[in-house]
Amino acid sequence: MSSVVRSLDDRQRMGANTPPIILKAPDDHSSSLTRILFHTYHFPPIGGSGAQRPLKMAQRLVEFGYESIVVTSSGAERDERWAPPDGSLLAEVPDSIEVWRVPAAGEPGPATGFRSGAERWLGLEERWSSWWIKRSYLVGLEAGQDAELIYVWMQPYASADVGTALSRALGVPWVADLGDPWALDEMMTYPSALHHRRALRRMGRTLDTASAIVMSTPEAADRLVATLPHLATRPVVAIPNGFDAADFLTPPEPRGDGNFRIVHTGYLHTTLGRQHRRRALVRRSLGGSVRGVDILARSHVFLIEAINRLLGRDPALTDILELHLAGVMDEADLDVARLCPVAKLRGYMTHAESVALMRSADLLFLPMQNLPDAVRSTIVPGKTYEYLASGRPILAAVPEGDARDILIEAGGSIIVRPDDIEGMAEALDREIRRFRAGGEGPRRDPDVIARFEYRKLAGDLAGVFDDVLACQRTFAPAAR
Repeated sequence: MSSVVRSLDDRQRMGANTPPIILKAPDDHSSSLTRILFHTYHFPPIGGSGAQRPLKMAQRLVEFGYESIVVTSSGAERDERWAPPDGSLLAEVPDSIEVWRVPAAGEPGPATGFRSGAERWLGLEERWSSWWIKRSYLVGLEAGQDAELIYVWMQPYASADVGTALSRALGVPWVADLGDPWALDEMMTYPSALHHRRALRRMGRTLDTASAIVMSTPEAADRLVATLPHLATRPVVAIPNGFDAADFLTPPEPRGDGNFRIVHTGYLHTTLGRQHRRRALVRRSLGGSVRGVDILARSHVFLIEAINRLLGRDPALTDILELHLAGVMDEADLDVARLCPVAKLRGYMTHAESVALMRSADLLFLPMQNLPDAVRSTIVPGKTYEYLASGRPILAAVPEGDARDILIEAGGSIIVRPDDIEGMAEALDREIRRFRAGGEGPRRDPDVIARFEYRKLAGDLAGVFDDVLACQRTFAPAAR
């Protein structure tokens, strides 16, 4: 792929003086492929969990008749926590994909001080979101001239406004893929119930312009229709995140060190969890978050308490037990990790390195937020599917919901409540004993795991596109 920079007079007149960077695909597009405008902030060289789904979908949609024109961010290092760099993923972007990048010029940093409070409490327009909406719209307007459909990976949720505007300007339908379920996500906290209702109204109003809506879990899809029933007039489908079978083709590297290795990859939410607990009384008064949710459980806090409890009972375990923590960590995450004498901080790893670490584990740790009994979670952490594909045992500290259902159906996991410290300690003790005795690892149902391979998921997404375009051609045959 070659970098091409074009001068765009109309863009300059609208105040966006820097033209997009275009990684130009070959001009001989196949007439048998349907061109789609694929809008996503997260795309290589951005790494992390947010980039996996758009990358894998763009790779595989061509197998089902869809050629992607990707409109994405510059890839410049802006937010190392939520959009960490992983240049190694660039090699996975096929030459057949046309990539248009929004220049980083003028991109505002995160709001601070009064501005931050005003955006959160007073509903002041977020400067970064406003910048992203305007600039990616202008790039999309140029890139999507021959697109027949717009697909928006809505991380961030502000990208929904771009889908709406581009659909209107280009005269083609758009499909919203939310990832996490926006205002229905129990991990989201709002200043008050009023702010939450406002977010729900905006969510309903924006998604009402989409021709189809994709949620990442069945629970989220059901909850969306139940909460915003007017959206049921279009397809609302659940297509989960997944794993790439190619990442697991070669045998894992043997270790042979004799140690029992526990591994967690990805984000920890210590800071958010502690803030949520500190403001619990205020939140109960004002609303704005799911009643009874404990975000701190989606961290390593309770696991480390369980490990330290186990080490207190049997200090000799210090010689064989290892806890590997991989991912971007803030100071609160690091402070908790330092309380554990067997913790090893691996820092941010490329995706390939992260998968290799997973496959080296004797036990993978999957934490989630705690919820009251009988309240189902609307999300499944993205790492769940790669954990399952790795074949390694999983200690899952998860509430009721799709994550728990999938793990039970697939087999090979030990499931405890998210805050059950003693349950974690007992599970660790059993797994270490099995390890020392040379016991067999987990047995999983391959048919369950196969449902989450990205080629299969891309086929499901292409099916949504097929339905939307068939409807468009039936009811608006002369639209374009």
